[in-house]
Amino acid sequence: MQLLLDVMCGGLVSYLRMCTHDTAYAGDRGLEADDDLLAVAREEGRTVVTRDVACSNRAERSILLESRDLEGQLAELAAVGVDLTLPDEPERCGRCNGSLEPIDESASTPTYAPDPAETAVWRCRACGQHFWRGSHWDRVGETLSTVDTR
Repeated sequence: MQLLLDVMCGGLVSYLRMCTHDTAYAGDRGLEADDDLLAVAREEGRTVVTRDVACSNRAERSILLESRDLEGQLAELAAVGVDLTLPDEPERCGRCNGSLEPIDESASTPTYAPDPAETAVWRCRACGQHFWRGSHWDRVGETLSTVDTR
């Protein structure tokens, strides 16, 4: 699923990317006006995720969220069929939405990343950021496990 989140839904960005969704964020692209947001969604074939009723009504494809809190928004997404399952291995960069590639066990990593000989590490092909399944991954998994999908 290719999504474009408006600035009111920024808390969802990393969750959706971690769940392998191709997720663009209006705030990262400087898209504040509805016309600009809708034009990008149309050009890129993205579904707009918004809390703005007027914007949702104008979009070719949209998901209108009512909740203001993260857990409520996640539940609303799950209720309309957005898969919120963490994969066994991360696929998308939480920072830029680029695709990830595994790092060889013998490769060196930046000081903030673990040794790939001890922990599986991935690198974003677009921005170079390194990722691994650490405490952040665990916290996201815990949050997703409590989402009410009714």
